[in-house]
Amino acid sequence: MEPQSPIDDLVRLSTAHRAALERLGIANIRDLLYHIPHRYESAADIREVAQLHTPGEVTLYGQFTALEMKRSFKTRVPMAEGTFDDGTGTVRVVWFHQPYLAKMVPTNELVRLRGPLSISKGRKYIANPVVERAAGLPVLQDTEGMVADGGMQPVYPETAGITSLWFYHAVKRALEARVHESLVDLVPREILEKYHLPTLQTALVWAHQPKHQKDADAAKKRFAFEEVFMIQLARALEREKNKEKRALPVDADEARVHAFIDTFPFAPTGGQRRAIADILANFLEPYPMARLLEGDVGSGKTAVAAATAYAVVTSRPVPGKNFGNLQVAYMCPTEILAKQHFSTFTSFFKKYPIQIGLITSSGCYKFPSKVHPDKPTEISRTQLLKWVANGEVPILIGTHALIQKAVKFKHLAYVIIDEQHRFGTAQRQALTLKDGVAPHLLSMTATPIPRTLALTLYGDLDLTVLDELPAGRKPIDTKIVTPHERSGAYTKVRELLAQGRQAYVICPRIDEPDPTKQMALQARSVAAELKNLHKLFPEFVIEKMHSKMSPKDKEDVMAAFEQGKIHILVSTSVVEVGVNVPNATIILIEGAERFGLAQLHQLRGRVMRSTHQPYCFLMVDKASSLGNARLKAILKAKNGFELAEHDLAIRGAGELYGRRQWGISDIGMEALKNIKLVEAARSEAFALVSTDADLRTLPDLKKQALHTLKDLHFE
Repeated sequence: MEPQSPIDDLVRLSTAHRAALERLGIANIRDLLYHIPHRYESAADIREVAQLHTPGEVTLYGQFTALEMKRSFKTRVPMAEGTFDDGTGTVRVVWFHQPYLAKMVPTNELVRLRGPLSISKGRKYIANPVVERAAGLPVLQDTEGMVADGGMQPVYPETAGITSLWFYHAVKRALEARVHESLVDLVPREILEKYHLPTLQTALVWAHQPKHQKDADAAKKRFAFEEVFMIQLARALEREKNKEKRALPVDADEARVHAFIDTFPFAPTGGQRRAIADILANFLEPYPMARLLEGDVGSGKTAVAAATAYAVVTSRPVPGKNFGNLQVAYMCPTEILAKQHFSTFTSFFKKYPIQIGLITSSGCYKFPSKVHPDKPTEISRTQLLKWVANGEVPILIGTHALIQKAVKFKHLAYVIIDEQHRFGTAQRQALTLKDGVAPHLLSMTATPIPRTLALTLYGDLDLTVLDELPAGRKPIDTKIVTPHERSGAYTKVRELLAQGRQAYVICPRIDEPDPTKQMALQARSVAAELKNLHKLFPEFVIEKMHSKMSPKDKEDVMAAFEQGKIHILVSTSVVEVGVNVPNATIILIEGAERFGLAQLHQLRGRVMRSTHQPYCFLMVDKASSLGNARLKAILKAKNGFELAEHDLAIRGAGELYGRRQWGISDIGMEALKNIKLVEAARSEAFALVSTDADLRTLPDLKKQALHTLKDLHFE
């Protein structure tokens, strides 16, 4: 039997099995063997009902003595309910919204039950557990019902239609057929020996049929290393391929750029100067730059973009010829952000005869205006595209409208992508490959990324980090505000408004929930909070903003807020990225426990735009939220990078960045917490490619690396 053989050559598959395996990405026996258990159960993990005194995940063996379909007393939710008995006691079991299980779960038959135990007012119950027939269970129990020596039962990642027990038996058949012995070990033997990792064949046995925990741990370490190694290898190959492209030559004259920087209304930080130097050095290479600029909220990434854009647009397409200019495209994820960057760029370039265009779905603008040289003017889309195509407009800022076929550049040499994670791979490539030219690429993000993720997920990019804030910025005063402390928060808002400052109030939802829908999110809405704040602050101007408003309405509201005509802006998280109103110095985030750490950090960054003291109040629905580990972390962390590492430790990379987005397994995502493993895998991968750029001597390894590269570009 070959590793690439379909699974139905091994076991009989039902329609439900086929659908479940497809969801898990398992297409053949090799994929099945690489479906590694996420944990193991031993005799010590099996509990008795009489021992259940604390909430948590439990595994029990026993039988159901009663199962019935019913509805919950208060909410009338349909459910199945039963009593589970293991001989030492009984516990109530419920399946909400699944009443049909009362007819499907076996009664008066030995089963294994796994699920979360809850204790409420002294009463124990287990909600929505997984139940499997105990007959045919692996070595955890022998034929006499006794626990076998050293038994460790693998527990596999599951999905609807397929159980962990099914995986155990299917993998057991594959190992008995010795399929694993014909698999090619793609990790070079010298690397395995260097890091004391087992071979593939040994690791597969240790992962699926371990006798000791240390064997299972060694197998997981090997598969984690292999997965990160393949990703790093794919990134290394991508970097080498980029070096084959030709870039338009940029005159990266430092003196000219420094003269431009000296016109800024602030002194650049050391981090900004180093970032600019890194980029100018890349411009001197014959191949295009590929760099990620990661900077905390308010660290000055836009100024770096402007300074390096100046170097490009003051360079000539043909060296030695004194006519024409290279062009820059600056893509932003939202219209609000595109217009803000257009405004910022016009302020940086107002003393120079350089035209800047803005293109969005709602309209086009050009700076400077012939009538008012210090202001932009609205122009037709056709006219702007004509000027971009003939090179008269060297800088074009916009949303995804930039990648439309109608947008043609004459000499596109530099592409800047802001908040790059918000664009898909295909969108980014459409801009960087426009017209067959390979421009320099600068990706920027204010979303803090842990170092292991930056080295892995963006391993094809050089990394520059802005880790300083502009001089005079004060650390933000962040507090968790419980329901009985609300009046104090509103007093602070009133105090700051009286001083001439402005405020944001952020809500998790736009409208009030439908009272007829029991599962609706019970959270404060923009609509309700707007009414509440009008009553509390009748003397101030309060407006709303959210994603359902038209672009024109959002633009009008933001313009009025920037001009100080609106005192309190009630919004959803649509203001999360890039919105810059220096006079807004306090933000109240309603239902703060519902937001992730990175999003909370982005939101509070809206009030870190000036030298005034900023405040962020995390409004929680319950006093118990004071114990929320994520909220405590945001109080202590000095910057977004600390928060990112904390979030990675608590939630893992899979939740933060999405397994499906990157095609990385649970084991691979867990490995991204281990900086030593990531750096070792990266070092070995890049060393291989440096000695054999096309991996001609390792064709199987190259094939797998290219397959990994395809997964990394998954949309």
